[in-house]
Amino acid sequence: MTAVELKTELLQHCQKQVDNRYSKIKQTITGIEESLLEESKSSSGDKHETGRAMLQIDRENAGKQLQEIEKIVPLLKKIDVKATSDYARLGSLVYTDRFTYFISLSIGTVSIGKTDYLCVALNSPVGLLISGKKKGDEFNLNGNVYKITSVK
Repeated sequence: MTAVELKTELLQHCQKQVDNRYSKIKQTITGIEESLLEESKSSSGDKHETGRAMLQIDRENAGKQLQEIEKIVPLLKKIDVKATSDYARLGSLVYTDRFTYFISLSIGTVSIGKTDYLCVALNSPVGLLISGKKKGDEFNLNGNVYKITSVK
């Protein structure tokens, strides 16, 4: 598998993760709004007001999560899997003596074939350590030294 094919597949995993999260949040918001309508039809009283207040808080939280997802979508579009560089940046595959990182979104480990790839965001602690590094450079993470063996 070429580096471009591998990065394309990893990017598709990232996109799928975002799509799934977006769908779940939309379902949550829909469920909350339906519950709010049902609460409106219920009898009044302290229990009713508390229930409505809790649902409003849940809806606000879900709305914030939706906004976060909507910020990620443009970032995914910026990832050019065909671009190559000798230094680590958004869209790079960074091979170290221990792990292989795909600088994209923080979605964790993605297995392709028999190999695991750690998808990390550029602004995550690991992403910030790796960003701008080249083959042969080292970085220290949690007391462990990682040597970059290749950047694609």
